[in-house]
Amino acid sequence: MDALVERLRTGLPAEALVTDPDVTASYAHDMASFCEAGTPAVVVLPRTVEEVQHVMRTATALRVPVVPQGARTGLSGAANATDGCIVLSLVKMDRILEISPVDRIAVVEPGVVNATLSRAVGEHGLCYPPDPSSWETCTIGGNIGTASGGLCCVKYGVTAEYVLGLEVVLADGRLLNTGRRTAKGVAGYDLTRLFVGSEGSLGIVVKAVLALRPQPPRQLVLAAEFPSAATACDAVCRIMERGHTPSLLELMDRTTVRAVNAMTSMGLPESTEALLLCAFDTPDPAAALAAVGELCAAAGATEVVPAEDTAESELLLQARRLSLPALETVKPATMIDDVCVPRSRLGAMLEGTAAVAEKFGLTIGVCAHAGDGNTHPVVCFDHTDPDESRRARASFDEIMALGLELGGTITGEHGVGVLKKEWLARELGEVGVEMQRGVKAAFDPLGLLNPGKLF
Repeated sequence: MDALVERLRTGLPAEALVTDPDVTASYAHDMASFCEAGTPAVVVLPRTVEEVQHVMRTATALRVPVVPQGARTGLSGAANATDGCIVLSLVKMDRILEISPVDRIAVVEPGVVNATLSRAVGEHGLCYPPDPSSWETCTIGGNIGTASGGLCCVKYGVTAEYVLGLEVVLADGRLLNTGRRTAKGVAGYDLTRLFVGSEGSLGIVVKAVLALRPQPPRQLVLAAEFPSAATACDAVCRIMERGHTPSLLELMDRTTVRAVNAMTSMGLPESTEALLLCAFDTPDPAAALAAVGELCAAAGATEVVPAEDTAESELLLQARRLSLPALETVKPATMIDDVCVPRSRLGAMLEGTAAVAEKFGLTIGVCAHAGDGNTHPVVCFDHTDPDESRRARASFDEIMALGLELGGTITGEHGVGVLKKEWLARELGEVGVEMQRGVKAAFDPLGLLNPGKLF
């Protein structure tokens, strides 16, 4: 350890190096449950590309693992430390380097907070659509690492669709540029997409070129109450089948609605079994909302209420954004699943999840990006109760198995990390895992970058 710290000091300012064990321990893990975390040897907080390169050259020379981190808001253990590693926290690399309204791009460092970027580009009449629920704290680098999504994915897509180019420090300290700044470009293999979602296992993203869009009008939201999750999911299918393109189509089950009310006193309808939120950000959304309201009523909605203005719409969206924090108050601990299924199987996914909750005697609330089929079953449990903890873990696994049975995927936006390693192997199959490991070996032959994650 002394040799590692001394070598790091030769290329880093004193304030970039943290060795106090009490402080380094606070960088050991992200927000995932049931994920092992080791003890880092040192934490480095670089501000420049050259400092990141120095860290990687040092790590390669001494064969020390490196775990890249952003804001550690992740939910899969992808940012968890391993014993004796260098934690490379990129939160100090937080500059917005360029915003170009003509090219509709932003060039940013990885530590830029998602909401900070959104507000900055908004001043130019532009928007950066990906908006994870943790957008006020999560970083662009972390979003890229886990290929995160958000509430608006049903219309605007996920992070991967907005990353045009990257500057990446490789495991041996070399600097790689991928992608482009242009609207089009197909030269060579798409290495940019390869890094998006790689969870820091292939290289360290130190700069990103991001696509922007014109700022849309403020969205108007409709809330529909349903007597069952099945009828709400039927409404989702009808909305998509009729060709509507909402800017948001979100679902909260009864457990989630009650949790949000208990935490915020928002007055959401607790008698509902499922609350569906649908929004449009077109210049005149009234007609589309009216058409969606009719489809919801035909599917069995007991109440359909369009928001009167943008302020009421924002209140409903805030309720949805608070779903996960609210469910975290139900019990001392939670496991947040992230299973995505075809939209046509969304009802089966929610019914199956309810059956799992009953089987294991647990409270499992579900909020979902319904327009994408991306569900977030949240298992609420007491981590001090060994039996309840066992049942929570078992229910989590059954929910993932259910997702695969329905033709889905084990993660739509949270990543694999430590939590879902064995499930990634099941989803990809033997040949798929072999190919992925081959890619890893090509970029990181010594296996130093975020070891123990993915597979």
